[in-house]
Amino acid sequence: MTVELSLTRDPAHIRHGSNIGQPMTRTDGVLKVTGKARYAADNHPPGMVYAVIATSCIARGRVKSLDVAAAKRHPGVIDVMTPAHKPELAEDPDAKGNPFAFRMELLQSDEVRYANQAIAVVIAETLEAATEGAALLSPRYQVEIARVGLDAGEAYAPPVVGIGNPAEVRHGDIDAGMAAASKLTDATYETPAQYHNAMEPHAIVAVWDGDRLFIDTPSQGMGFAQMRVAGLFGMSPANIHINSPFLGGGFGSKGLISGPQVLGIMAAKLIGRPVKLVLRRSQMYGPVGHRPPTRQRIRIGTDDAGQLAVINHEARVTTSSFDDFYEPAADASHTLYASPAIRTAHEAVRVDTGTPLFMRAPGEATGSIVLESAIDEAAFACGIDPLEFRLKNYAEVEPTTGKPFSSKALRQCYARAAERFGWAGRPLQPRQMRDENGFLVGWGMGTATFPAIMFQGNARAVIRADGKGVMETGAHDMGQGAWTALAQISADSLGLDFDQLTFRSGSSDLPDAGIAGGSGHTATVGAAIHNAGAAVIAKLAELATSDQRSPLFGAGNAGVVARAGRLYRRDDDARSESYAEILARAGVAEVDASGTGAADAAAQSQYAMHAHGAVFAEVKVDPELGQIRATRLVGAFAAGRIINPLMVQSQLRGGMIWGLSFALHEEAVMDHRSGRILNANLAEYHVPVNADVPPMDVITVDEHDPHVNPLGIKGVGEIGITGSAGAVANAVFHATGIRVRNFPIKIEELVMGLR
Repeated sequence: MTVELSLTRDPAHIRHGSNIGQPMTRTDGVLKVTGKARYAADNHPPGMVYAVIATSCIARGRVKSLDVAAAKRHPGVIDVMTPAHKPELAEDPDAKGNPFAFRMELLQSDEVRYANQAIAVVIAETLEAATEGAALLSPRYQVEIARVGLDAGEAYAPPVVGIGNPAEVRHGDIDAGMAAASKLTDATYETPAQYHNAMEPHAIVAVWDGDRLFIDTPSQGMGFAQMRVAGLFGMSPANIHINSPFLGGGFGSKGLISGPQVLGIMAAKLIGRPVKLVLRRSQMYGPVGHRPPTRQRIRIGTDDAGQLAVINHEARVTTSSFDDFYEPAADASHTLYASPAIRTAHEAVRVDTGTPLFMRAPGEATGSIVLESAIDEAAFACGIDPLEFRLKNYAEVEPTTGKPFSSKALRQCYARAAERFGWAGRPLQPRQMRDENGFLVGWGMGTATFPAIMFQGNARAVIRADGKGVMETGAHDMGQGAWTALAQISADSLGLDFDQLTFRSGSSDLPDAGIAGGSGHTATVGAAIHNAGAAVIAKLAELATSDQRSPLFGAGNAGVVARAGRLYRRDDDARSESYAEILARAGVAEVDASGTGAADAAAQSQYAMHAHGAVFAEVKVDPELGQIRATRLVGAFAAGRIINPLMVQSQLRGGMIWGLSFALHEEAVMDHRSGRILNANLAEYHVPVNADVPPMDVITVDEHDPHVNPLGIKGVGEIGITGSAGAVANAVFHATGIRVRNFPIKIEELVMGLR
């Protein structure tokens, strides 16, 4: 069922003029706070039963036996799906037909590739019966030694990193840069594995109706999911309907349909009844992607004046034993600093984990904390203030391509955030500041950057006989407020007041909006909406300007302007007509048009497209215990045209919190003997709670970048991470004089050095 949002506002919210740029509250907010927003697992079709995955407790080997009979004897258990008893698939789930087709475990053999892999699915009348049945399977294994960690095997050069990026990039003469440098920073950093912990776990409710399939599931890319499921089950994508109106967070993990979701579809097919399958929190540590650990060596050379001579950034990453995704961590050094010589390179090691995949700011998050820490080290080695060092060396053009980008906005970010923070009073040497309680105080900064990405998306616009409008697009809202922002663009594209618009989204039977990822969804779908609106207004204008009875007759050359449900002659505001009047006289019930949003290849070939920012952090460290507390964060960001300032502020704050988490809290701890994750729960997998988050000040810097897309939109979801993690790490150094190179920074790394 397509969700249709009511956009009627209270009188206090009625505005005159543009909807874009207004700080509107969420259109779906009331549904969420009253519990009326229906997430995937909230659906209960008639006859529905429950499926529970039984997962492996080893990381490598084979399942020798399962006590299926014991599970089936349990009251309420209907069936047990195993490699020997399952629906046949039309294609091998290990087949890779495109760069986004990652391998998934769908009970095709008894092989175990990683801990927490699905080894069976128990289907029962109740969730309790399915859970108890899964426990009764009592699997026995043939165990092999798990390969764990960055030194688990021989490293090799991957063919590509990320999605199609070269594993090694060279710009300028690296050897000459090394030789010319009078000061050289040479440091090795490690970042941990991090796992997805969205509030809503992966879930699916699957219903087969003959050769048609109906799915409720959280998805950041319904079109991708349709194609993948269609291939696996040998059916037309048109026969698959995905309903995904609300997501309780995604962060990349729901961009592609995962193995557990497909297992739910298989279970429904096996027993011929609707099936619900929801992952437990611990089961998300494996089959739905993660951020892999990295070891990064970075060498930065400067001359006597503190000018960069060379950056050489090398990263070792892990991938799974059976698939290929390589975190592009070193690529963070391509775009920020104007070194005449830059080299980035990657190597990989295969380990027995689930395949790492996209996790918020993939590559940029892991690489930028290292780059920003090393830049801080280089500034300190030169005896130059870190802000002055960055201003001296930030790039006016993208260093590795020579393409220009809006670097002036970055200078404004530095200036405004530094002024708000009070950076001018910072002593250069570390361990010089204390508060009234004797705690060490440190100030650090980091530069934020993220590419301005666009995918391809579609929208359909309608002007109805009553003069109101409809905009349809299969967009995805993970909680970032996309529906509200896209509805604001829709209203402006149709020349309507906000409450004259119906916005339909969240369903695969609407125009494919592409994928909500890479901070590119608003730009992509916004452009599609903009183009659809322009096309339908053009049709309406053609009806009016070619009709002798219309006051707009003959205005074709002068043109018309759409505003508040009326068309006006561009050269004579006194001559206008309402949409309803135009359609009524033409005898037309409605006019509609479609639009597509996609990157402009010509512009991309000429310009580098990035959002920029600067983050300043204050931390306090207990000199006796080494305990760290972040006490202030100030960030300034230039991210193109801001559609909704209220929600942009929220997104930037969320990114800054994740950066804080990266620096001080978050890591998955692996048992190297078994290959199992020891803290696969929200009690021990640490993320910041309210008490950990300091006061934050977010500044948005006005930026007009006409080249990124017709609306000038850049993304804001991930950029906040990339400056904040390094800023916090650098503040810890400034407080203590101890440079910690293993993240997250722990008390034990500081306490001995402080004594």
